[in-house]
Amino acid sequence: MLHRPLLLAALALAVPLAGCNSYRGVESIHQPVVSRSDYALDVQSTADGLAPGEPERLRGWLDALRLGYGDTVALDQGGAENGGARADVAAIAGRYGLRLAAAAPIAGAAVAPGTVRVTVSRTTAAVTSCTPQSNRGLLNFDSHTSGNYGCAVNGNLAAMVANPSDLVRGVADSGGYDNVTGGKAIAANRRAAQTGGGGATVKSESTGGK
Repeated sequence: MLHRPLLLAALALAVPLAGCNSYRGVESIHQPVVSRSDYALDVQSTADGLAPGEPERLRGWLDALRLGYGDTVALDQGGAENGGARADVAAIAGRYGLRLAAAAPIAGAAVAPGTVRVTVSRTTAAVTSCTPQSNRGLLNFDSHTSGNYGCAVNGNLAAMVANPSDLVRGVADSGGYDNVTGGKAIAANRRAAQTGGGGATVKSESTGGK
């Protein structure tokens, strides 16, 4: 009878601790979150293209942004078509291995006459829900996954994906797969001698003339 109050007190503390970390599924709740940032620069234009000095200013701005794969470059001419300005911006974007997007994102302010707006859209992915506090549960009576289950795998996926927007839209099959190229590795493996017959061995090297 003397130990019963202590046992009830221990159970009372265990119930809230067990309920703080009830992840019963096998799919992690910590998924990559994709966010997009838009950077805009208005450059002067003429009837023939960008105004003198503006291509250099645009290239300096793109260099400062560290433009690269996964970024999107778009041009907004404010409803006035200027083929020369589009060709100039497309040529500058091509130096970074990028093409102009078909449409520019919606901007808040209107494009002033005599200018064109170059917009760089950049997406990033990160698992923001993984924190030191996400695995605070200590008791596991129902064999649930830990609070930080999936943080390592999904965190690495978010860090390594070349284009984070692919995590949202995916990538469609372009139909450019070459069966001959893909089969070279398989053919080389089939032609190789079996390991029991001396195949796939590392060439031994000797030193000192021995």
